[in-house]
Amino acid sequence: MTDSTDKEALVRVEGVHKIYTRGSEKIDVLQNLDLKVPEGDFLALMGPSGSGKTTLLNLIGGLDRPTSGVVAVAGERVDKASGRQLAKWRSRHIGFVFQFYNLLPVLTAERNVELPLLLTTLSRKQRAKHVATALDVVGLANRAKHYPRQLSGGQEQRVGIARAIVSDPTLLLCDEPTGDLDSKSGDEILDLLVALNRDHGKTIIMVTHDPHAAARAQRTVYLNKGMLMSEAEIAEMRAAEAVA
Repeated sequence: MTDSTDKEALVRVEGVHKIYTRGSEKIDVLQNLDLKVPEGDFLALMGPSGSGKTTLLNLIGGLDRPTSGVVAVAGERVDKASGRQLAKWRSRHIGFVFQFYNLLPVLTAERNVELPLLLTTLSRKQRAKHVATALDVVGLANRAKHYPRQLSGGQEQRVGIARAIVSDPTLLLCDEPTGDLDSKSGDEILDLLVALNRDHGKTIIMVTHDPHAAARAQRTVYLNKGMLMSEAEIAEMRAAEAVA
């Protein structure tokens, strides 16, 4: 699944269409979309509900396939890979952070973080070392034995981020990571993402509705009706918001 035609972009999306069928109706979610994300970038992806943000994130993460077009990450054609290839590829390259944490309530924080490593050949001792490092990075080394019900929302999201980074992935994909948090906890999560990008070199794509969250990223792109907005359209939108 290797594709060596573009060395400069870690993520390359070219001419992507995504069509969903609902009965006899065809819904064009993404239309001829192009996007490049260089290594080390922290990109915020904004747009109204239904604009295709999460769909694009899922295509980049290999959770869905485009109807047509190219999706390449780390030099590999995600859109051409088989299901088995994608499972192995995701375990090496992708860390997911979700709005509602998706922690298993019957497992402690350290066991939740360990889950992605169970798909690897690491020994139990090696897994424990990776888990301890990830929890330390997110500031929860002292909560390793706690269950999700014993943690605050912000702490649960930190566990979710630790789980996303425990395998040292190439790319972090965050879908509304602060959407279920109060402003203080949300700011702490954004501080953590900035630190992961700045200090650990993690490339991050973050879907968000929140301009405050987007402002913490290095740059922001806007999706509207399945298409990326041009600079002129963005300037027009911001002018209209300023007047309002």
